[in-house]
Amino acid sequence: MQQQASDRIWTKSFISLSLIQLFIFIVFYALLTTLPLYVIHDLGGSNASAGLVVTVMLVAAIVIRPFSAKLLDIFGKKKMLIGVLLLYAGTTVLYLLIEQLVPLLLVRFLHGVSFGIITTTTGAIAASIIPESRKGAGMGYFAMAMNLAMVFGPFLGLLLVQRASFQTLFYVLSAFMLISVIASFLIQLDEDERPAVDLRIRLHDLIEVRAIPAGIISGLIGFSYASILSFVPVYAEQLGIGHISSYFFLMFAAVMLLSRPALGRAFDIQGPKKVLVPSLFVFGVGLWALGLTGSGLLFLVAAALIGLGYGTLLPGFQTISIQSTTPERSSHAISTFFIFYDLGIASGAYVWGQTVASAGFPTMYMGAGTLMFLTIGVFYRYMHRHANELL
Repeated sequence: MQQQASDRIWTKSFISLSLIQLFIFIVFYALLTTLPLYVIHDLGGSNASAGLVVTVMLVAAIVIRPFSAKLLDIFGKKKMLIGVLLLYAGTTVLYLLIEQLVPLLLVRFLHGVSFGIITTTTGAIAASIIPESRKGAGMGYFAMAMNLAMVFGPFLGLLLVQRASFQTLFYVLSAFMLISVIASFLIQLDEDERPAVDLRIRLHDLIEVRAIPAGIISGLIGFSYASILSFVPVYAEQLGIGHISSYFFLMFAAVMLLSRPALGRAFDIQGPKKVLVPSLFVFGVGLWALGLTGSGLLFLVAAALIGLGYGTLLPGFQTISIQSTTPERSSHAISTFFIFYDLGIASGAYVWGQTVASAGFPTMYMGAGTLMFLTIGVFYRYMHRHANELL
């Protein structure tokens, strides 16, 4: 009975943390989708300005992320969670007061800083409260919060903007963050008293070297996934099926969420290799199918394949990065992992945009799929060398 209790995933702390993660990413994705429209229609900005409000936040998150693990060492997980949630919530409220582009960019920068720190913090807390024997399944369940937000955030954002107003959207998102702050006080952590922390910042404080192999692969995955985030709606319009582009993400999310529990259990029982290699392959096949599609049916089949493949990759490699180091260094491992992933998303959006301009959408998606096939080789080379005990 004690063993069963110690293996529980769905504790009050885990549920509260998952709710916080859900609301953090709903705010992120809702604003990512709607703020460009806000800049153009309400602030009278240009398309370039609209793109800038996205870029500024991502750049701020990438820049601050290497320092987030050091901040966790200094202040501890619980204090950092509450403090940065307050900053993230406060910047969310500030959108209600913005009437010009420059103040908006400043708020986006602050939002990016708090986002980069808070996502490292929640990941580190999840790693500490999930039982070691169920780490793969637990991290998979935790990642479902982000996956749900990936679909619900844009849907809610566009719905409120179209049916009500941007102000209504900002009020709703602010309410979500208020709930998150309250939920943070329900999380119980057994944090040992920390020794005095050296305030000097060294490379060791910014990067967990043992997490770099998993980080490199997460960057390659993010690079290919950027082709989905940035271009699926435009590609659907070019194919003449723009009216079903929203169903792509619904199919993607449904398959991902339905397959996640079984794949998480398989990860824990059979090991990463037997789950992640097929997932990389299926993700690549889905991207190729998307590049070759000529009908709405194949478009949705591609979405299902991509959801099945991609759904387990991020939590899977994040788990490997955490297990590659000691529990005390888990926050550094998570930070390292997401540095590479964020860089992959940011650089992929640019490179695939250039690819579309010069060679078209089919070439872009087949290129992204081919990269996933090549990543299987990278996985074998680096994981066998650095994390052979996991395989």
